[in-house]
Amino acid sequence: MATFLYKLGRLSFRRRHFVALIWVALLTLAGVGAASAPSAGSASFSIPGTEAQKAFDLLDERFPGMSADGGTARIVFKAPSGEKMTDADNKAIVEKTVQELKDGSEVAAVADPYTAKAVNQDGTIAYASVSYQVSGFELEESTRDALQEAAQHARDAGLTVDVGGDALQAPAESAASEVIGIAIAAVVLVITLGSLLAAGLPLLTAIIGVGIGVSTITALASALDLGDTTSTLALMLGLAVGIDYALFIVSRYRAELAEGREREEAVGRAVGTAGSAVVFAGLTVVIALAGLSVVNVPMLTKMGLAAAGTVAISVLIALTMVPALIGYVGRRLRPAGEKSKLLGGGRAAKKAADGADRPNMGTRWASFVVRRPVAVLLTGVIGLGAAAIPAASLELGLPDDGSQPTSTTQRRAYDLLSEGFGPGFNGPLMVVVDAKGSDDPQAAFTDVGDRIKGLNNVVTVAPAVPNEAGDTATITVVPDAKPASTTTEDLVHTIRDTGAEITADSDAKVYVTGATAMNIDVSQKMSDALIPYLILVVGLAFLLLILVFRSILVPLKAALGFLLSVLAALGAVVAVFQWGWLSGLLGVEETGPVMSMMPIFMVGIVFGLAMDYEVFLVTRMREAHVHGERPTQAVVTGFKHGARVVTAAAIIMMAVFGGFIGASESMVKMIGFGLAIAVFFDAFVVRMAIVPAVLALLGKKAWWLPKWLDRALPNVDVEGEGLRTEAESGKDADPDGERALARV
Repeated sequence: MATFLYKLGRLSFRRRHFVALIWVALLTLAGVGAASAPSAGSASFSIPGTEAQKAFDLLDERFPGMSADGGTARIVFKAPSGEKMTDADNKAIVEKTVQELKDGSEVAAVADPYTAKAVNQDGTIAYASVSYQVSGFELEESTRDALQEAAQHARDAGLTVDVGGDALQAPAESAASEVIGIAIAAVVLVITLGSLLAAGLPLLTAIIGVGIGVSTITALASALDLGDTTSTLALMLGLAVGIDYALFIVSRYRAELAEGREREEAVGRAVGTAGSAVVFAGLTVVIALAGLSVVNVPMLTKMGLAAAGTVAISVLIALTMVPALIGYVGRRLRPAGEKSKLLGGGRAAKKAADGADRPNMGTRWASFVVRRPVAVLLTGVIGLGAAAIPAASLELGLPDDGSQPTSTTQRRAYDLLSEGFGPGFNGPLMVVVDAKGSDDPQAAFTDVGDRIKGLNNVVTVAPAVPNEAGDTATITVVPDAKPASTTTEDLVHTIRDTGAEITADSDAKVYVTGATAMNIDVSQKMSDALIPYLILVVGLAFLLLILVFRSILVPLKAALGFLLSVLAALGAVVAVFQWGWLSGLLGVEETGPVMSMMPIFMVGIVFGLAMDYEVFLVTRMREAHVHGERPTQAVVTGFKHGARVVTAAAIIMMAVFGGFIGASESMVKMIGFGLAIAVFFDAFVVRMAIVPAVLALLGKKAWWLPKWLDRALPNVDVEGEGLRTEAESGKDADPDGERALARV
C-alpha cells in the first residue's frame, strides 16, 4: 500500500497540470449538472415493512386519488374576545377563506369548518382542513404563498389565524454560523501549520471535493429522489474529513522536508505514509455510512450512500490533488519549524538542535499518561460514563408542529387546536379496515368502531368512511393525550392488538396509520436495527483495523472506546434537546423527544470519524514500534508527531459540525451538535487519554497477533516500512513492497 501511494504521490506531483485539469473538469461538469437539474425539494418518506406504511399503501390502492401521503394544512381560526366563530360576520370571513383556498392548482380538497363540524363546543375556535395532491415538500412555492395569503386576508378581517400541517415545510435554510465554522477551521489550520499558504491547501482541496460531491447529489436529486437533507449531510462530512485528510498529508510533507528530503521525495513519502492512514480512515467512514442501508429506510440509505461517495472523493483528492497543489506552490511551502514571511520573518524559527531539547506539548502529555496510566484511564472512563447517564432517559420520536418554536405559525396553530379540541386532536390516528375478505364489510366497519370506542384514552371515534367498492374504510380516532406521549403510543398498540382479535373473528384486517403511528413505527424500526447495524459496521471495521495495525487488542480497544464516546454524546444530546440543559445558549427553543434516526446517525458517523483519529494517531505509534522503539516510547513518539495535527483536526471537525447548530431545520441542528460533541469526547478523551493509557498498560501485548493470522493477512505496509527498505537499498522499488501491493 505505502509503495503504491508513494508512487501515486510522486506521479501527481510531476503531472500536476494533468491532475489539476481532471479535478477542475469534474468540478465543472458536476456544477453544470447541478445548475441544469430540476429542483427536487425533499425526498419522499417511506418505512417499508411497518404497519403504518402497509396502511398507506393500501389506501393508495383502494382509495385512488385520495393522496394518502399528500400534503395537508389546517387553517385555525379564533374569534375575537367575546365573539364566536358562528357569528355571521366571522362565518362569512371563514367561508371566503375556504373559497379562496379551493382555487389552488395542487389542492385536492378543502373542508368547510361548518359542514365538517370543525368548530369546538365553545364556538371560539374552528379549523379548515386542506389536502393536496402532492406531499408537503413537493408543493410549489406559489401554493405555499397562496396558503399564507389566504390566512393573512382572514387576519386582516379581524380573526386570529394560524396555519399548521406539513404544507408550509420547506427545505432547511443554511445559517451564517456554517461560514463561521469554516473560518474557525482556517484559523486553526494557520496556527497548526504556521503558514497561510499551507493552511490554504486543505481548505481549497476540501472545497473542491465537497463541490464535486454536493453538485453531483444536486444533479441527481430529482432522478434518485434524494432531497435537500442528503446534500446537507454530505456537505457536513465532506468538509470535515476533506480538511482533515489534506491536513495530515500536508503536515507529513512539511515534516519530511524538515528531515532534508527533496520536494518530490517528500511528497511521495507523505502520501505513502499519511496517505495510507487516510485511505483506511476513509474506508471506515465509508463502511459506516454505506452500512446505513441495513436499516432498510430508503431515505436513510440514500443519505448514507451519498455522504459515503463524498467522503470517497475527499480521499481521492487528498491523495492526488494535494500533491499536485504542493507542486504548484513550490518552495513557498516551508518545512515544519519554519515560519512564513506573512507570519513572522521567513527565517527558521528554531534550530533543529534546539528543538530537539524542548519536547512539544504532545510529548509532555504522552509522557505524563504513560507514567500514570491507571489514573488517566479511570478519569476518562468515569467522566464519559457520567456524561452518558442521560442516555438512559432517551425518548425517540419524529418532530411535529408541537416541537416548533413558539414564534412560528405552525406551533401557534398546534396550540390553538389543543386549546379548542384537546391535546390529542393534533395527532389523530387513522384506522384502516380492510374487509375485502369479510362476508359483511359494513358490519366489520361498525364492529371496529364500537370496539375502539370502548378503549381507554379515546376521546372520539368518527364514523367509518368506506371507499367506492365498499370493501375498505377509514376511521379517525382522536386520543386524549398529545401525539408524542407514551399514553398515545400505548393506545396505538392497544388498537393493533384489538385489530388482531377482530381479524381472527371476522377476517377483516385492521391497520393503524397516520403521522403519530408512523412516528411510533419509525422509532421501533430504528431501535430494532441498531444492534444488527452495530454488529455489521463494528465487525467490518474491526477486521479492517486488524489488517492495518496487525493486532487484536488495538482494534478491540478502539471499538470499546468508540462505544464510550457515542454513549456520552447521546447523553449530551438528551440533556440539551430533551431535558433543555443549555438549550437557550444553543438556540434550542423547544425540547422534546430525540429524533428517531439520531442514534443510528450517531453510531454510523461517529464510528467512522472515531476510527479516523484512531488510525491517524496509532499508525504513528505502530510506525515507531515497527522501527524498533519500545512500546511506551512508541506511544510518546506517536504523540510527538501526531498529537498536534490530530488536535487541530478535531477542532476543525468540531467547528464545521458546530456551524450547523445554527441551521433552521431541527434535525440538522441536532445532528450538528451531536457530531461536534462526539468528536470532542472521542478525540480529546478517548484517543488522547484512554488510548495511550491502555497501550501503556498493555505494553508489547498491544501488538500481539497470532502467527497463523499474521501469515494469512496481506501486508498492506501502512507504516511505510517498504519505503524505508527501498531508501536503504537504493532500488527503484522494494520487492517486498511490490508483493504487498500486489496482494492489496
